[in-house]
Amino acid sequence: MRRPLIAGNWKMNLNRSESMGLAQGIVQGNCPGGVEVVLCPTFVYLDAVSGVLDGTSVKLGGQDAYHESNGAFTGAISMVMLADLGCDYVILGHSERRHKMNETNAMINAKLKVALATGITPILCIGELLEEREAGQTQAVVESQIDGSLASLNAEHVAQIVIAYEPVWAIGTGKTATPEQAQDVHDDLRKLLASRYNATSAAAVRILYGGSVKPSNAAELLSQPDIDGALVGGASLQTDSFLEIIAASTAEAAS
Repeated sequence: MRRPLIAGNWKMNLNRSESMGLAQGIVQGNCPGGVEVVLCPTFVYLDAVSGVLDGTSVKLGGQDAYHESNGAFTGAISMVMLADLGCDYVILGHSERRHKMNETNAMINAKLKVALATGITPILCIGELLEEREAGQTQAVVESQIDGSLASLNAEHVAQIVIAYEPVWAIGTGKTATPEQAQDVHDDLRKLLASRYNATSAAAVRILYGGSVKPSNAAELLSQPDIDGALVGGASLQTDSFLEIIAASTAEAAS
């Protein structure tokens, strides 16, 4: 059985003391062992949050990283640096980076390979724009992003990756894909992975849902058979709401 994963993507929010306080609140919430919890603060507070999480079951993640390990890349952060700070995870290919910072599948693919080589688990984000969904192109867009982002990786590599399906039209908008819509895409994704690699790797991959996940819809989304957790944005910035989502995943894992 795939272990549920709930990841909080704090994006460019919170100052140092707020980041440490939120991390402390999550730790004190006694996150259950049946669910893996990951916090992804902004780069400049990774070290501070790492200190709070040290010795706890809550994992640390970066929001992005560059594909080179070191060198003259002003402003860039390497996977090696993330690992040095204690990161177990890194978010790659988030729609905000794809559509606002013009990241391509090829760029994301290069980052994925370095993350795996460094021992950091990538959370690969994919998802369609509203106009693409309305045009019936969801499956084609997702397939293109999967094929491009995972290019030249083998089944063993793929089994180590977490995928987050985030319909772009639902991120930060208050709109959420219905549980049925989300499950349909997750099911298609798993079938696609099985066809591209093998059934064993496809069954092992955790596929998260992201896009305005909140306490009021978490249980219904997480009850779907191919939704293995959530990548949470706005609701991860408040201790109570994030803990409620974690609790929802715990309940589903136990049912």
